Amino acid sequence: MNIALIAQNRKKELMVQFCIAYCGALSQHELCSTGSTGRLIAEATGLKVTSLLPGVSGGDEQIAARASYNELDMVLIFRDPLDRYNGDSDFINLQRLCDANNIPFATNIATAEVLIQGLIRGDLAWRDIVNPKKEIRRTDFSI
Repeated sequence: MNIALIAQNRKKELMVQFCIAYCGALSQHELCSTGSTGRLIAEATGLKVTSLLPGVSGGDEQIAARASYNELDMVLIFRDPLDRYNGDSDFINLQRLCDANNIPFATNIATAEVLIQGLIRGDLAWRDIVNPKKEIRRTDFSI
């Protein structure tokens, strides 16, 4: 499954700790993240994380684009509800795209833990039916 990880500044350490706790489960999936969050997770856990642009520089939009094409199977975003974040419109757009494409979406550690536990148990296998991974067939065009 393709999992996006996002954390606002005051929640980055919490995201890193979450990823340490669930490193075994997360290691079996494709991970992408906004810039510094992805770097911090990779450094702390050794997980392979595709780091996109920093959130404020377009990383949030890159993840939203993946959601719009239904290329994500789960989005975990740790938000600080008390922080006046300039990217609230990005967050609302990402949430709307996840709702439109039935992509499980967590905004806090409690909900993220429920989703990860479901992932571990196989409860999210329905995503493979809703969003089958296309097999890439390579054709040799050499003569």
